[in-house]
Parts: sequence; structure tokens; C-alpha cells
Amino acid sequence: MTIHDARTCLLGEGALWHPEREEFFWFDILGRRLLSAGRDWAFADHASAAGWVDRETLLVATGKALVRFDLSSGAAEPVAALDADDPGTRPNDGRADPQGGFWIGTMGLHAEDGRGAIWRYHKGEVRCLYPRITIPNSICFAPDGGHAYFCDTPSKAIQRVRLDRDGWPAGEPETAVDLRGTDFNPDGSVIAADGTLWNAQWGAGRVAVYDTAGREIAAHAVPASQTTCPAFGGPDLSTLFVTSAAAGLSQDVLAETPHAGRTFALQTDTRGQAEPRVLL
Repeated sequence: MTIHDARTCLLGEGALWHPEREEFFWFDILGRRLLSAGRDWAFADHASAAGWVDRETLLVATGKALVRFDLSSGAAEPVAALDADDPGTRPNDGRADPQGGFWIGTMGLHAEDGRGAIWRYHKGEVRCLYPRITIPNSICFAPDGGHAYFCDTPSKAIQRVRLDRDGWPAGEPETAVDLRGTDFNPDGSVIAADGTLWNAQWGAGRVAVYDTAGREIAAHAVPASQTTCPAFGGPDLSTLFVTSAAAGLSQDVLAETPHAGRTFALQTDTRGQAEPRVLL
């Protein structure tokens, strides 16, 4: 695992490889900024995750709205409200789905129990899919678009739910990866083209790999304990990018782990999926 970018994020999240631009983007939620190599855009509110609309445009989840963000001008245009009735929440993990929608989780500013939810934006509609979520994470999708994955981190279980042809949940979620009884806390996840699930684990400094039966088959150490979100990218989609967080660590811990909050890259033998376009 090497350092991709040495800038420190209080809470790195939203790892995204833009397939048309061949450019990697990520967020510092608490720093209220979007980053890419050598670039940095400031937001007035929390910003956490994005999907790509076209070469110059992202759909970005901000404090109380999904916005159309122009990478050239930095202009942000509201598209749809997001949990606008609760001023005490912010966005967290999110990812575009293969049907052109965008899933995004919200949570309490202080991670209050059950204050958040998981939402889906699709062709102008925002619908709450799963209420009473504490820390939404691991939003990702099977290669055939038939299933979505997500978790509430304190539950220590990554869920899988079948999707209909329009990308809406069809049926009840079931446990796909069970980390109960372990020291591992599931944060962001991404699914590779072969169906394996790659999960960043908060507090453990690692990304673990699970097969389609939920069995751990590999793990990769990250030189930052608070690992947050992985994404595949690079010319052949075999580079794993991983964000991390420095927030909440004492000065003594930061002195011992100077890479906390940085963003990392790992060359793998696995190919990821190209992130799908969001349809506005």
C-alpha cells in the first residue's frame, strides 16, 4: 500500500474513479471539500459522496441537497432535497447504481442512534429506503446489477438486497458479511468485477476481501487505522484507492501514525467495475 495523496483528511470518504476523465476523486466530509490530484474544491456544507453525470459534472451529496456540480467552474446547482427536515444530519457513504440511480446514507452529526437513513435518487425522485440507520456505509452493487449491499456500521453486518429492473429493493435484506463477534467494523465497500466485496474496516487499518458466500479470503494492511472507503480505478481498474480519517485521534496517536487521514493506493490482481453514470 503506497501513499496516493499526502494531504490529510479529517474524514476521507466517497472514493470515486471517473471512467471518462480517468481521474480519482474523494471527499473530506468534515473538511467540507472535494479533492483530486492537485485540485481541491471547497463546499459551504458537508459533502461526502458523488456519482458522475458526464465528463464535467458530478452529482454530489451535500448537507441538505443533492447538487449538480460543475468541475470546471465549481458551480453547484441543487437537484433534489436530501433529509432536509432534520438539521442535525449530514451525508455519509454513497455510490451510483447500475440502473442510473444514486444511493446515499445520512446520519446524525454526532452519530446519534438511528437518526440517519439510506436514500435513493432516481430520475428526479428521492425515496427513503431504510430509516433508523446510525452510520450508513458499504453501499455498493453486484456486477449484474441484481443486488445492492449496505450496512449500518454498529450492527457489524453488511446486508444484501435484491433489486428489481429499475434498481429499487425487492424483498427483505439478508446478511451477506457477518462481522459480529469480531473486532472489525465495516465502513465503505466496493465490489470487483468478479463479485468479491472489498471492505474498509474502521479502527483496524485494513481492507478485507470477501467472496460471494461472505467468507474472508484476503486482507490488505493500510497504514492508517481509520480506513473508510475503497474504490477501484486506474487505466485497467486494478488499482485500489483507499481513503482514511484523522478525526478523533489524539496528538500522541497522530504522532505515532503520521499517515492517518491520507489517501492510499494498492496495485491488485483484481479488476474493478467501471462506476455507472447517474441519470438526472
